[in-house]
Amino acid sequence: MDPVIVITGGAELVLSDGACASDPLPYLRERKSRKYLGLQDALAVDVVGRALDEAKLGTCLPPERTGIYIAVGYIPFVEEDIEPVLAHSRAPDGTFSLEQFSSGGYRRAHPLLAFRCLPNMPAYHVAANFGVRGPYAVHYPSAGEFYLAFEEARSALVEHRIDVAIVLGVAHQRNLLVEHHLGRIGTPVPAALIRDAGASVILERLSDVGQRTAPIAELVDITTEYTPFDPMTQALAHRERINGIDGGPLELGPSSMLVHSLRALRSGAQSVVHELEGRDGVSGRCTWRAMGCVSS
Repeated sequence: MDPVIVITGGAELVLSDGACASDPLPYLRERKSRKYLGLQDALAVDVVGRALDEAKLGTCLPPERTGIYIAVGYIPFVEEDIEPVLAHSRAPDGTFSLEQFSSGGYRRAHPLLAFRCLPNMPAYHVAANFGVRGPYAVHYPSAGEFYLAFEEARSALVEHRIDVAIVLGVAHQRNLLVEHHLGRIGTPVPAALIRDAGASVILERLSDVGQRTAPIAELVDITTEYTPFDPMTQALAHRERINGIDGGPLELGPSSMLVHSLRALRSGAQSVVHELEGRDGVSGRCTWRAMGCVSS
């Protein structure tokens, strides 16, 4: 019989126009490392730190027995990072020149730019700042891929390969590159509906929690399916439902399942069913049973 898997800590953060940015500083081992964090890195460290605080694992996380399972959104580029590169990569007629780019234009990028964009960097910053040395999986870039990461975390716990799973979805989406992409897909997403967002839960076996903390919810079931399709001729729509109700128009990237589920649990729902139909053909269904209160 499979062990009962529960959430012992959770946190979510959705940034909108005028909202304060996330604050990872309380969780950084070295404050000067802040300069290496892009927005999605900062979101990742912030929500994981809050989730670990709620799980009361901040000082007793088992390094080798903790795994990180993460889905990261599309690679972000902000306009001020691209402008110097483009300015030195144009031919005399103003068109883009690969020769100009390769002979010097690319050197105009900020030397820390790669650290702030690569999809594996949020996982690195979480591991480095919370001392995690166990297995990890990085998925990219959709809400459907987050479901796959979540299933990996559940399997690792059920098979006793780890004792704690840090599960995370995060994306920096309000930027030139991602807004352009989401605006040109088969079912375009208006820029006004796109959000930078991150959410994390700490998963453990109920038998291991003891008196340390009160579990928030039990994972009743999770299923994921993939339906093949031809992206050249078909455009799939993104749809989410929470207890049968449409999840709303906001584009939250791979954090969406946790954002919606944690908010529903926080509102007092005793049972939460999240359903996803993704643009990439991945669909998922996750069911939670409330066991306590989710802090704000």
